[in-house]
Amino acid sequence: MGAVTLLVGDLDLMTRYYRDVVTLQVLDAAGDTVTLGRAGHPIVVLRHEPALRHAAPGSAGLYHTAILFESQAALAAALYSVAKNAPGTFTGSADHLVSQAFYFTDPEGNGVELYWDRARTEWSWTHGQVEMATLYLDPNAFLTEHLTEEIVDGATAHDAATVGHVHLSVGDVATAKAFYVDALGFDTTASLGNTALFVSAGGYHHHMAMNVWESRGAGPRMPALGLGRVDLALPDADSLGALQERLRHHGFQVRDDGRTVSFDDPWNNLLQASVTGGSAR
Repeated sequence: MGAVTLLVGDLDLMTRYYRDVVTLQVLDAAGDTVTLGRAGHPIVVLRHEPALRHAAPGSAGLYHTAILFESQAALAAALYSVAKNAPGTFTGSADHLVSQAFYFTDPEGNGVELYWDRARTEWSWTHGQVEMATLYLDPNAFLTEHLTEEIVDGATAHDAATVGHVHLSVGDVATAKAFYVDALGFDTTASLGNTALFVSAGGYHHHMAMNVWESRGAGPRMPALGLGRVDLALPDADSLGALQERLRHHGFQVRDDGRTVSFDDPWNNLLQASVTGGSAR
């Protein structure tokens, strides 16, 4: 997964949240766009769009951007930062068996997940489906176990982090599966009946997810604040070409500028794929 672009109404406020609260670093700031990430790797791109308004309740769009930390110590530092600087944005936490996750809502209503993965050898698979659950995870106990004075003083401030997965709100799961699995080429890794679908590449627990928990029946999005674009990082030009052919075969319009391939899902969520040479997590 590449960076997630958010269209924001208050660029300064949102920059402060992702920099000072979520503990990302400003990698680039030019005009109406601020790129934040960790260790030089872009994670969130904020683009100022003051003319836009929030989408109506029940609309399709972003459910959350999930930021993956490489250690429980770095995750604890980010969790401590939120607890100290914006405790009112915390919305919950869970042990998902494959990961430990903490959830927040940014100042403009976008969901944020901060999480750490257990080793793949600890994940359980049955008939191609990964076992995930939603078990109680005490944030205070997590901080007690993993937070130290060195971490509070910034010992993990420059540790790497990435977009681990992106979770979308969609109108229906069957249409999401037809697009993200059949056309785009992800593998299904878990499903919750007709309410949620989890997909990935390379055996990860999920790179993307789609649910109807707050958006069942939603139609195509109108221009609004919130999700601007999801970036997908492919390993080579052959993969990018195959992606383009699959989408066109399934009847989806593709825009190719020679470096990137961009396209819309059935709810007008914009995705852009490019070659990075990196491997899938």
